[in-house]
Amino acid sequence: MKLPVRYLIVILTFICTLVCYIERVGFSIAYTVAADGAGVNQSSKGTILSTFYYGYACSQVPGGWAAQKIGGRRVLLLSFLLWSLTCALLPLDPNRVLLLVIARLLVGIAQGFIFPSIHTVLAQWVPPHERSRSVSLTTSGMYLGAALGMLLLPTLVKFRGPESVFLAEAALGASWSLLWFKYATDPKSTASGVGESVLPVNKKIDTHNTKLPSAKIPWVNILTSFPVWAIVVNNFTFHYALYVLMNWLPTYFELGLKLSLQDMGSSKMMPYLNMFLFSNIGGVVADYLITRRILSVTKTRKFLNTLGFLVASLALVVIPSFRTSGGAVFCSSVALGFLALGRAGFAVNHMDVAPRYAGIVMGVSNTAGTLAGIVGVDLTGKLLEAAKAANSDLSSPESWRIVFFIPGFLCVFSSFVFLLFSTGERIFD
Repeated sequence: MKLPVRYLIVILTFICTLVCYIERVGFSIAYTVAADGAGVNQSSKGTILSTFYYGYACSQVPGGWAAQKIGGRRVLLLSFLLWSLTCALLPLDPNRVLLLVIARLLVGIAQGFIFPSIHTVLAQWVPPHERSRSVSLTTSGMYLGAALGMLLLPTLVKFRGPESVFLAEAALGASWSLLWFKYATDPKSTASGVGESVLPVNKKIDTHNTKLPSAKIPWVNILTSFPVWAIVVNNFTFHYALYVLMNWLPTYFELGLKLSLQDMGSSKMMPYLNMFLFSNIGGVVADYLITRRILSVTKTRKFLNTLGFLVASLALVVIPSFRTSGGAVFCSSVALGFLALGRAGFAVNHMDVAPRYAGIVMGVSNTAGTLAGIVGVDLTGKLLEAAKAANSDLSSPESWRIVFFIPGFLCVFSSFVFLLFSTGERIFD
């Protein structure tokens, strides 16, 4: 049976996010091994590792604008080719700091165009009753990619060396680009031929038109909209919690709990696998609630966002109370899993409120998410330095309480903001 084109588009965007996160994890693994072998100091390592996020933050809104003007399909292909080519040509010499900074900046800028482009493409192709699970499946590729990268790439480094990771990533990027070039298309000007069957309540307002990029972008209305800012605040919180756990949880295991990551085996991958699972559960549940008319779109988004963020908040706050690897893995898995569940609320909401400008709104909110990662990771390091000076080491639970309390508090705050100001209705023509 022939696969509907919109399903193929969703599958390809899922693979897209998976490959992107394999690249991100892969660079960290390969560069850390090479830098440690060359005796590079921690300050220089931090500069190289953080450069990506500065480029990534700067290109989010331009990425949404470009996708709006020339089409998400084209922008997605060009950005993938740029970062893949950069990986293929980059020599991994830890002592050539300027070259590495420029390369990581280019990769960050290129990947910054990807998620706004994806949202533009999905808004054109996916009917309202399939949005939740389509976006959830697409974004769950991030978590599966992170898990696969951390599980498989250390072995590649061990047997083939750090440089082999870059070549493998470039090959993956080039392969995806060929698939996208061959199979991805723009939708026709009418819903017929796309295979969609929209909800009756939205039939008049959710027609998809490839001429949309020529529309004037209502920047002022977007940037002053309370529902948009509800999305922005929740995106900030989600990525603050995610990046703090991604970057500092290994340190908590090693210095806070005195555990060896190597001895933990595959259990350290559980938080990311849990995100992959719960992200897709959230999407399926959301579409079920909407299509069966159990809840309205607005109530569905608010319910899943609130449930996900409040449970994650509780799990984050109690992490320091568990002094075993099993307890810490369980709490972090619950926290990240329910944060991913919450993405069926705020992350899909871009296409509810502004299907025509989904890439623009995604660019704005993802800029906040990227800045949250930069701020959160840096602030956590300063908090731990202060705790180390006060407590002599980081093995005390008290040294870590503030680290996990901050994202826990942000989750509660953000969930109330979303409850008060979000909507599932279209607010931009």
